[in-house]
Amino acid sequence: MSDNLAPFFSGLRALRQPQVLALSGPDAVAFAQAQFANDVPSLADGHWQWNAWLTAKGRVLAVFQLLRLDAGQLLLVCHDGGIEAMADQLRRFVFRRKVNIARADALAIEAALQPPLRAQGAALAHLEGGVIELDVGTAACPRTLRLTTAGSAPHDATAELAWRQWDLRFGLPRLDASQQEQWTPQQLGLDRLAAYSVKKGCYPGQEIVARTHFLGKAKRSLVLLHGDVASRPGDTVTQAGASVGTVASSAGTLALAVLPLDLPAGALEVAGGTVERLDLLDGLAR
Repeated sequence: MSDNLAPFFSGLRALRQPQVLALSGPDAVAFAQAQFANDVPSLADGHWQWNAWLTAKGRVLAVFQLLRLDAGQLLLVCHDGGIEAMADQLRRFVFRRKVNIARADALAIEAALQPPLRAQGAALAHLEGGVIELDVGTAACPRTLRLTTAGSAPHDATAELAWRQWDLRFGLPRLDASQQEQWTPQQLGLDRLAAYSVKKGCYPGQEIVARTHFLGKAKRSLVLLHGDVASRPGDTVTQAGASVGTVASSAGTLALAVLPLDLPAGALEVAGGTVERLDLLDGLAR
């Protein structure tokens, strides 16, 4: 599985950037259904999905894993952090619903580039010691995430960068603050992750998402780029000297850029260096 685009690391490594938000109470599912882009009631207990939090204008604030432990317990694994601001904003919409929103700071996130012990696809697994195991890879590129209160795995920046690069290769956008509220779910290719629904009821941004989907108005989408020079979110992608798109996520020399669907073939440049277009890996949808 190792190659020069996303280095391999062995064993479990702690990931410091992801944070976990817990929604609990008898109205947890109904509240999440009203606030987030994917269909939460259709998710079975003991399963997880990709989901997104949008503005009223249909722009993506966060992409996260939503775990349904049971009808009264949801966990949001937010890979780009920022859960304090998210929690504060969500609490404004609780009203009379019986739901509690709290940071789950006791949970550490650990990752491994290896097959899960028991988790498979969208079905999570409960291991000894209260560990929750998630399958976030494929048979060809196995990856495992664990939520644990023990937090015994070592951390190193190289492994965390490698993990982020694998995320980008699978088309999982990693959004820093500068790229929040910039892109629609379609522009970020969230359909590849099955991270939003066009059939469920109202949620913030739903009208924009549905209109774009049913009228076929999406004109830009996500492209994986690789170059010799590291890029940064917000960098301009140029072709023949003209601006054609923007880097939405980056990890070292890999980047996810939002480019026109009808962009012709030709050399692309980012941050003064030439980049090549690569195929995204399939199989991360849940």
